[in-house]
Amino acid sequence: MELTGSPSDIALLRRFSPLDGMRAENLIALAKKTSRRQVPQSRLLFTEGDEEKHTYYLLSGTVDLLQEGEVISTIIGNSPKAKNPLAHVLPRPYSAVVTSAKAEYLFIDSEFLDVMVTLDQTGAYHVAELRGAEEEGGSDPDDWMTALLQTKAFHKVPPANIQAIFMRLQRVDFRAGQVVIKQGDVGDYFYVVVKGKCAVTRESPLNKEGVKLAELTMGDTFGEEALISEAKRNASVTMLTDGYLMRLGKEDFRNLLNEPFLKWVEYSEAKRIVAGGGKWLDVRLPSEFDQYHAEGALSIPLYSLRMKMKSLDRDTPYVVCCDTGRRSSACAYILSERGYQASVLKGGLAATEIAGRK
Repeated sequence: MELTGSPSDIALLRRFSPLDGMRAENLIALAKKTSRRQVPQSRLLFTEGDEEKHTYYLLSGTVDLLQEGEVISTIIGNSPKAKNPLAHVLPRPYSAVVTSAKAEYLFIDSEFLDVMVTLDQTGAYHVAELRGAEEEGGSDPDDWMTALLQTKAFHKVPPANIQAIFMRLQRVDFRAGQVVIKQGDVGDYFYVVVKGKCAVTRESPLNKEGVKLAELTMGDTFGEEALISEAKRNASVTMLTDGYLMRLGKEDFRNLLNEPFLKWVEYSEAKRIVAGGGKWLDVRLPSEFDQYHAEGALSIPLYSLRMKMKSLDRDTPYVVCCDTGRRSSACAYILSERGYQASVLKGGLAATEIAGRK
């Protein structure tokens, strides 16, 4: 069963870390992509060595975590241990088996969750032009953003650039039948469908009218191939209904898809930096930090970095870390821009022995 973003759903999500620290509007978007599932006794939720990027939060029932067949830990729904995801490290160090009559859990795509948590902590990403969407009888103006954030291509956008992309998108209105891009033209914009439907067609020597290849709706994107490859448009896109799109110019597209210069370090190098006088800088939420962290690490959540930055020493090299590297790369970019020595732990804490100290 999918959650809907109702007040009761938001209260449910706030039971868990790091969701307990997120803004309500971002939890609503996350809830709409979260499943609530039930499983019977003896069912495996996942197996040791599993590398699927899914996050599990236990709501009720009891789950045993097993390593090589031996019970390492027992998690009971609504207990302090259940506040955190089940065996979130990849590959999974444990198998999870239901030991109660049944168990209920939340199921979320891990990459989407990580993107949403990063966005939540780097600041608001709303686009002013969309505020009138509800008055026009459209859907929730944030739905297209949520759909865009879920695309695999968008997961490649450097975290430090995500907010800038939303802020630079421009709204363009179209009427039914109007051509947005024409096959053979030089690419100049990347587009996101916000309201309405578009048809993608391609002409051939035998069919000048064009063969319909696809139909695009809210959250779908097009136009990036020509911008990346410098090739001409390989298809035409025409509005099937009245609607509007958001577009990003070629130069903005190229610049914002490029990773800002960051120094990424492996765990072994990070330990050498710390041993030589550096410090771990953990930018996760306090509830995540409490679950596990590097010895001697400073805890400064990403959302409070700008307020607490003055407490940092410009002569101290910092190894910035989070679970995956997404939030820490956004933080390191902010620090580097302001003259601090900041490296990013490649792969995040979840890929190190530190995550096993639970």
